[in-house]
Amino acid sequence: MTQNAPTYDVCAVGNAIVDVLSPCDDAFLSAQALTPGSMSLVDEVQSAALYDAMAPGVEASGGSAGNTVAGVGSFGGRAAYVGKVAPDTLGGVFSHDIRAAGVHFDTPMLHDGAGTGRCLINVTPDGQRTMCTFLGAANQLAVADIDADLIGDSAIVYLEGYLFDPAAARAAFEAAAAAAHAAGRKVAITLSDTFVVARWRAELLAFIEASADIVLANEAELSALFETEDFDAAAARLAAMVEIAAITRGEHGSVILAGDDRVVVPAVPVDAVVDTTGAGDQYAAGFLLGVARGLTLEQSGKLGSLAASEVIAHWGPRPMVRLEALAKQHGLALI
Repeated sequence: MTQNAPTYDVCAVGNAIVDVLSPCDDAFLSAQALTPGSMSLVDEVQSAALYDAMAPGVEASGGSAGNTVAGVGSFGGRAAYVGKVAPDTLGGVFSHDIRAAGVHFDTPMLHDGAGTGRCLINVTPDGQRTMCTFLGAANQLAVADIDADLIGDSAIVYLEGYLFDPAAARAAFEAAAAAAHAAGRKVAITLSDTFVVARWRAELLAFIEASADIVLANEAELSALFETEDFDAAAARLAAMVEIAAITRGEHGSVILAGDDRVVVPAVPVDAVVDTTGAGDQYAAGFLLGVARGLTLEQSGKLGSLAASEVIAHWGPRPMVRLEALAKQHGLALI
């Protein structure tokens, strides 16, 4: 039986979050008892208190997987998104922004519940971000929100590791993965954060082994997953579990493994790192779009590196220039 060509390159399932980004110094982080470079979950009261203490900032629709599909759209790819917002001001902002990026988004809103999720991001002068997230409506995503037809009409379904925390969302992951595989599509997951890995290491390993075809992670997350500082050993273990493993290493680029193939892709240099928020998300955008379009691992990694370099050169987690045009400038064709 001939498989139907997918309507979408990537359909992402994630936490629908609006980011609030503000500059800060190390003293502010200390005063707020925040660990530099960490991501912590806070409740609505804590979120409000931190927001009041922060310097004036920029509000931008975010959420890891949402940033990724916005990047896919910027490359000229076809993307869809599944995530939960509330019918409030921030929910309207999120819905408008993701659709304006060319992404299909029609997940039913959460009524009579928590407000739209937000992530308070304090950025130090070196570009490092420290995140405090109030998930709100975002982590009320459930199996009922998974549209099997939408998933089955997407070359790759991309699952955001941050959503592994709530049990209902994990069940939604299982449903999305099952729908993708039933349609002959690929399942990708990002590990998202070392704290997520630390909380759910055994469960993540079980999910990866049973349901993932592609895993994206950074070096620290990979180390946490296998509890070793030996990069090569950890990378080999991950590669043995999935079809493709893509591991980002900051300024050292990325390493992509598939079977016996190992591809090292250098980072694209930038004049100055302004804000690393969204770097991994945009790498995923370029990489997954390349895989969905049948490009080589090296070509896909180069698209990822290019997108990451664009986003770290400015504030905010989503591209500010059209990635499709940037790719053409660098001789990276999508088809």
